[in-house]
Amino acid sequence: MSWVTLIIKADATNAELLSDALMEQGALSVDIHDAAADTQDEQMLFGEPGEPCDEIWRNAEVSALFNQDVDMNEILHNVMNSVQPEGQLDFRLERIEEQDWVRLTQSQFDPIRISQRLWIVPTWHQAPDPDAINLILDPGLAFGTGSHPTTQLCLSWLDQNLQPGDKVVDYGCGSGILAVAALKLGASHVAGIDIDPQAVKASQENAIRNHCSAPQFFFTTDHRAVTRDMQPQGQADIVVANILANPLIMLAPVLAQLVRQQGFIALSGILQQQAAEVKRTYQQWFDMHSGEEQQGWVLLTGSKR
Repeated sequence: MSWVTLIIKADATNAELLSDALMEQGALSVDIHDAAADTQDEQMLFGEPGEPCDEIWRNAEVSALFNQDVDMNEILHNVMNSVQPEGQLDFRLERIEEQDWVRLTQSQFDPIRISQRLWIVPTWHQAPDPDAINLILDPGLAFGTGSHPTTQLCLSWLDQNLQPGDKVVDYGCGSGILAVAALKLGASHVAGIDIDPQAVKASQENAIRNHCSAPQFFFTTDHRAVTRDMQPQGQADIVVANILANPLIMLAPVLAQLVRQQGFIALSGILQQQAAEVKRTYQQWFDMHSGEEQQGWVLLTGSKR
């Protein structure tokens, strides 16, 4: 069995209209993506809460999947009548053959080496170094597969700075990857916090997969639960937060309260141009330092006064 993909060039004004029109013509699925993806002209759409950003790419492509036996000429004619673009549609057709989609998806995720002793290994791979600290983690619904630079920056910092017996809070835990890593690196107690119940569920599942369990390890959507569980005064030796710049700024008093005096904080999810403002905010409580950078993302660290 095979399918046909119709790919039409679009812009911000007609991409959504094309998408709707293709669905009305019986498309099995429709996708809008950047026509310049994976090139130097790729347009990023991410933004911070409260800050405006482009809602769609200026030069987009609308990709629609159809069964192989459709009348593509009729579909194109109907789409033209529905959208009424200026000029002819710029399109191309591609044929997709049936494949082992599970195997294909898995092939995109290989083990990731974070350091000499720390690896991230999907469940379908053998650990390249069985004697290393291997974080067993599959791609899922929660952020944190280990492939993003912000996650790798945090993991590398934990590997270099966490001391055996430390108490750690992972604020915005996502998949729980940083919390799992902290426990495997020798933390005595780790708490993961996320406002998304799905992330908490994913973290709990990943903790079980990595043989991490209570009472040293727990996840919650309520940061106040940490203060009831961690002593003294519910404070940690290390707080790590891989979120985004604006939430980090808004959460600064909460995160600062979670760190004991002389304890450490590590902040990621920060673009280079945002680092100065985040650093300035946290200097109220911490002696702040700029850490490593990777692909335009910055890790900020500090010790609490």
